[in-house]
Amino acid sequence: MEIFTELNDKHKNLSIALGFFDGVHLGHKAVIEKAVDYALKNNLKSAVITFSSHPAQKFNKNFEGYIIPPKKRYEYFEQFGVDYCWALDFDNIADIEAEKYIKDVLFKNFSPKAVTSGFNHHFGQHKSGNTTVLKNFSSIYNYEYFEIPPVLIDDITVSSSVIREFIRQGDIDKLNKFLGHDFEISGKVQHGKKVGSKLGFKTANIEYPRICVWLPYGVYGVNVTISGQTYKGIANFGVKPTFSENLSPILEVHILDFNEDIYGKNLTVEFKKFIRSEKKFNSPEELSEQIKADIDSFLK
Repeated sequence: MEIFTELNDKHKNLSIALGFFDGVHLGHKAVIEKAVDYALKNNLKSAVITFSSHPAQKFNKNFEGYIIPPKKRYEYFEQFGVDYCWALDFDNIADIEAEKYIKDVLFKNFSPKAVTSGFNHHFGQHKSGNTTVLKNFSSIYNYEYFEIPPVLIDDITVSSSVIREFIRQGDIDKLNKFLGHDFEISGKVQHGKKVGSKLGFKTANIEYPRICVWLPYGVYGVNVTISGQTYKGIANFGVKPTFSENLSPILEVHILDFNEDIYGKNLTVEFKKFIRSEKKFNSPEELSEQIKADIDSFLK
């Protein structure tokens, strides 16, 4: 998949999907897969037209944070078979009137044969553009328009706002169910204070992205992927209150049946189960016994 950060007319006659796609959840997947499917059936190339940063950051001072780092979306786009991605600077087009956006951005640069969006997609100045506008102008600019209806799970519409709430609650089961994939955090393994090793549970420490919505401090059952290999593990996200609290929270991962030097390597942690909240123990020995119980709980 090719990625562009500025408008260009290198590729035209596309089947395009519109949206920011934070988290690339099941609703987003339906939009993107429709665009890809149309492209494949009509001998076209597919593209996602998105933004490098979330539009809400421009208008909402209380923006809650991302579900996943924005660049992580590209990996999912590629998995779905997308050929091209334009990740544009939202500030450059935020104030364009809706019809002008269709004419001077979409039509001029992409000459789309098909446009797909979710049912709640908005664009243009003051969010004046919506699915009705996209449909009404489809005949003028000669593209087919597909509006993807809500994806429902347990009578709840899958949405980024709902998923952010599951993250804040630490509801891993619902979080992964609505995403359609395991919630994950990736990062480079950092040197720590070697506290885990002293307890008999060597840990790999990575920074939880500050731009993302945070899980509650606690212990989680995880899958850990490093250098293409996946292992089970136990992760603690928090400030380690038993050992004089950290000023900054850290994600510590104990990888089961693993004893390699991985400092400086990239690690991906997939969250599978919430086990318990973080707590302060009376002694290192008490914490060590609890970690054993945490592992048993995850492996049951």
